[in-house]
Amino acid sequence: MNIGVEDDIESVLHVAREVSVFKIPPLKTNEGHRAGEWGDLAQPLWKGRLRILEKSSGVSILFEDGTTVFAKADYDPANPCVEAVLDSSRYFVVRIEDNGRKAYIGMGFIERTDSFDFSVALQDHTKRWRASQNSSEPIEGEDKPSPHIPAGPKKDFSLKEGQTFSIAIPGKKKAATETSTDLFGTSSASSVSGASGGGVPLLPPPPSSGTRRR
Repeated sequence: MNIGVEDDIESVLHVAREVSVFKIPPLKTNEGHRAGEWGDLAQPLWKGRLRILEKSSGVSILFEDGTTVFAKADYDPANPCVEAVLDSSRYFVVRIEDNGRKAYIGMGFIERTDSFDFSVALQDHTKRWRASQNSSEPIEGEDKPSPHIPAGPKKDFSLKEGQTFSIAIPGKKKAATETSTDLFGTSSASSVSGASGGGVPLLPPPPSSGTRRR
């Protein structure tokens, strides 16, 4: 017999055995929430267990006390309902929605390791959700090509068999020909050696004098 309706499989992503829930004041500025403004943190509004459940319909954060559900928050990676506070790593603000109504509660963990595991569970779910949605948004920790490296195929500059290359050594220059004009307007060409050449130009003989010395 074929069964047309499949049971919705429920997966537990995270369990925190004890969390505290606080009533928080309205947010005064756009900077964010601070746990230090919630009053006496030793006197929470509620204490109980927290579970993150995943079904085909989505992920939910449940605040439970035995068999009673104190509060439930549906977690949407596109619009997260959990926000970390500014002054502590153990406290968060959770947005709860019910029939269009919204409420904000404070939540705190006893140990920092519990708050870390809670955050990692939500981050892992967000990565899987992005992959399933074929999102083009970059995922944290994903390797990216450097923007400073030009795109395109790489060129092979290695020497092939039988190929050679030459190196020009500075300081050794070829002889150049200079053309000079004397006072009479006669042009003459002479070879000029570089600094490294060993040739010394010969001086012309002195002009002969028509008067002999006695």
